[in-house]
Amino acid sequence: MTANHQPQEAAEVRDVTRRKVVAVGAGAVAALGLGGSAYASNAGAGEKRRSPAQGAEECYVLTSETTEGPYYIDADKIRRDVTEDRPGIPFLLRIKVIDNETCRPVRNAAVDIWHCDAVGVYSGYEDMGNGGGGGGPAPTGTPTGVPTGPPPGGGGGHQEPTDDTRYLRGTWRTDRQGFVTFKTVFPGWYRGRTVHVHTKVHVGGEWTDAGYEGGNTCHTGQFFFDEESVLASAGVEPYASNTAERTTLDEDTIYDGSGTAGGLLKLQYRKDDIGKGVRGSITVGVDPEATNDGQGSPPPASASASVSAG
Repeated sequence: MTANHQPQEAAEVRDVTRRKVVAVGAGAVAALGLGGSAYASNAGAGEKRRSPAQGAEECYVLTSETTEGPYYIDADKIRRDVTEDRPGIPFLLRIKVIDNETCRPVRNAAVDIWHCDAVGVYSGYEDMGNGGGGGGPAPTGTPTGVPTGPPPGGGGGHQEPTDDTRYLRGTWRTDRQGFVTFKTVFPGWYRGRTVHVHTKVHVGGEWTDAGYEGGNTCHTGQFFFDEESVLASAGVEPYASNTAERTTLDEDTIYDGSGTAGGLLKLQYRKDDIGKGVRGSITVGVDPEATNDGQGSPPPASASASVSAG
């Protein structure tokens, strides 16, 4: 299997036991300008349990599994800075991956993230997300059409990419403490879905000079944003020019309504100027032996839960 794949071939690389992604320049993770006062934060105690193996140490319950959605592209770019040229509020996302049973960090896991841009467009699928129906590239400033995005509810099955853009997508490895950090922009919205970030966690594979290969996908999930932060972002361009009907967090068909137990991110930003940047964090509890590729129906919300930031 070669280390490089053309865009039209990306959807064919679906077998996680043969998964390989191309290593391209790793972007430096820059600190956001969050100095000063007047912060907004939704920090709170997550749902935790005590692990017999760890005695008094607290351990998180399993993170909720969700559908993969129609716009996942495997064999993507190995990088921490996924922004490229997309305008929007700087967003620094810090994820910690732990073994649900042992509470120990999961090292050297491959973590994917992907999400739409400020006006609801997914890279690789611009014709399907910009409201133009094939009317050219997505807008970089004020949109000329109403973003429609994926089918409402995030379903519809996997779609073949329509172009070779890959902004706001990337894969990086967890460190010795189980942490991985991505630099991106605050996502926008499109009809039928609340603001969210998709993620996958791959374990048991091998990191090489060419990228990451093999292993299994132990988690497929989505991260969510509280309404206060989304409303604050809506006052900043280019979000303010997004005329698509917005689905609230409570109305979303994927978010299970359980707060941090359903993937709700811990966020920090300046109340008086969210445009300066947002920090988001969460701890993801996984079962490394499980296979959760997001292709089937996710388990009921009561069968799995997400976690708060750690």
